[in-house]
Formats: sequence, structure tokens, C-alpha cells
Amino acid sequence: MEIKSAQTYQEAAMQLLMEDAEKIAKLIKVQMDHLTMPQCPLYEEVLDTQMFGLSKEIDFAVKLGLIEREQGKNLLSSLEKELSILHEAYTDK
Repeated sequence: MEIKSAQTYQEAAMQLLMEDAEKIAKLIKVQMDHLTMPQCPLYEEVLDTQMFGLSKEIDFAVKLGLIEREQGKNLLSSLEKELSILHEAYTDK
């Protein structure tokens, strides 16, 4: 069995978190494009649930020492900005 370095685990954790954030952005974009409006309770429920789940994943990675808390905050902030841009683009249609 190969022993991986802490750096490799940290990189893998950050990559997985970034992939999950991208999935959330894509999910919200699909909802906006095809299913619901941003004011819809379903949209808000999905967004809240997904963001909460990601924040818990980040908290877990921070507790394990795989990422720094600031990295997690930056990832969430970046996703929130991206979702805000999507929301503005939808409401400006």
C-alpha cells in the first residue's frame, strides 16, 4: 500500500471541495434555465441545502487539518459570488 503525503491529501480534499462547489453552481444554473425562478421555494430550498452541505464538508476538512479555514471561506465566498451573478443574469432577462 502506498503512503500518501499530507500535501497530497490536502490537495485531494481541496479538489473534491471545488468539484462539489462547481456541481452546486451547475445545479442552480440548470434550475434557473429550465425549472424554477429564484423566488421559488424549491430553488431556495435546494440552494440552502446544497450550500449547507458544502459548508459542513468544509468544516470537516478543516477539522481534519486538510485545508485552512480561510481556504474554505474563500471557496464559499467564490461560490456565493458566482451564484449571485447567475441570479442577476436570470432576473435581468
